[in-house]
Amino acid sequence: MGEGFSITINGKPVPVAEGTSVAAAVMMANQPCRFSVQGEARAPLCGMGICMECRATVDGVPHRRTCQLACTPGMEVVTG
Repeated sequence: MGEGFSITINGKPVPVAEGTSVAAAVMMANQPCRFSVQGEARAPLCGMGICMECRATVDGVPHRRTCQLACTPGMEVVTG
């Protein structure tokens, strides 16, 4: 892991290290990635982009698989 920086998750700054996946950052921020149709909080499951449980809006693009994305400085993530 390299130097640290912050990304924004649901409007709050979250410090991360270079190389951190967005899914890991969301979990570190104690936020769900999304909610099921029954209202259950969902989090990453497979960690390789197959299950789609880690989807969130990243920099305005909905349904991004956060386990497949590395954090970048200034990134904006909206979950739920």
